[in-house]
Amino acid sequence: PRYRPDWASLDARPLPAWFDRAKVGVFVHWGVFSVPAWGSEWFWWHWQGQHDAAYERFVRRRFPPGTTYADFAPRFTAHDFQPRQWAQLFQRAGARYVVLTTKHHEGFTNWGSPVSWNWNSVDTGPHRDLVGELGEALRESNLRYGLYHSLMEWFNPLYLADKQSGFKTQSFVLKKTMPELYDLVLKYKPDLIWSDGDWEAPDSYWNSTSFLAWLYNDSPVKDTVVVNDRWGRGCSCHHGGFYNCADKYRPGTLPDHKWEMCSSLDKLSWGYRSNMSLAEVMDEMSMIEELVQTVSLGGNYLLNVGPTKEGVIAPIFQERLLALGRWLDTNGEAIYESQPWRVQMENTTDTIWYTSKGPVVFAIFLLWPRDSDLHLSSPIPSPGTRVTLVGYGGTLKWQKSPGKGMLITLPYMLPSPLPPQSGWVVKLEGVK
Repeated sequence: PRYRPDWASLDARPLPAWFDRAKVGVFVHWGVFSVPAWGSEWFWWHWQGQHDAAYERFVRRRFPPGTTYADFAPRFTAHDFQPRQWAQLFQRAGARYVVLTTKHHEGFTNWGSPVSWNWNSVDTGPHRDLVGELGEALRESNLRYGLYHSLMEWFNPLYLADKQSGFKTQSFVLKKTMPELYDLVLKYKPDLIWSDGDWEAPDSYWNSTSFLAWLYNDSPVKDTVVVNDRWGRGCSCHHGGFYNCADKYRPGTLPDHKWEMCSSLDKLSWGYRSNMSLAEVMDEMSMIEELVQTVSLGGNYLLNVGPTKEGVIAPIFQERLLALGRWLDTNGEAIYESQPWRVQMENTTDTIWYTSKGPVVFAIFLLWPRDSDLHLSSPIPSPGTRVTLVGYGGTLKWQKSPGKGMLITLPYMLPSPLPPQSGWVVKLEGVK
């Protein structure tokens, strides 16, 4: 069937199955904001949109008088950007897809956009097609490629004029936003479009529905492409493909629509900050908790890193990504291609979460019980119930609980001076 350019028709499109199966992705925020590398990726806005005193002081102290934001672009060199190394790292992190910022709200494009003259990574800065190079490397590693794209640009004169008209005119959309979106799709054939920057204007201003109808009907990726929900004011959590709803969104209960939680390893920013401290970086346990809770509630987990202006992913971010990958190497069976179970978490505790695959149920427990006896009140065992600890040989002894559910005897763990890792999985076969 052909999709009409209206939400009733577009929202009825089934989500391509690869996205729900993937579960884990890596988000990359990279652009001219990586040059000042301070505060956040909203640097330009805080500095010259809000005239925030701390940002004004920062520029005065660090850069010559009269510096403009455009002066940062030549310093965005990407000298050390090695797309294959990135792809290898993301693969080892257990990611099944990667989303790169092709353009943030600053308007600088990470490819040679024909409508972003001299404000793109081919004309200035790296003099490289960053979007294309990363795409090629990811595809070699069999990772799906997502493109983040901001509909709006804070200081684009065309956008400001449309805004002045109360969004009655559409010069910016017709001359900038839409040509870029079509160019990205035709040139790079992305698996995912992660739209953003939609909140000031309605979807009718952005021409979102006509773009999505073309994307689903006639584009080279019409059968495989997935999109999110940021297509105009009020669309978020209501229209589009999967829902983001808000940054770092946690629904708390099982939503009835496919969703994704985007989170950032740097707790204070999505872009790289040169003054980031260790305490501001998510630890391994928090990362695994977020992943487990998200997937149990039917979501995908998109974890962000911000590379430096040279294109280096900070060693602490690499270390965290590799820790996530090691955890998934052992426990991925409970994550990838899984489905939410009839119960998502133990009602008595938020440290035990469930996923399922057909008749198999996985109980993921985030804290090792003190006496090595794991009590699960939700599964109903049968005489043929079989329990194993994922990544550990042999079956585990279990008995019916006096109340309800089951009591599982975990293997004895040697006492260790180090706190144990976070998150273990028991696989339950033959339970209801």
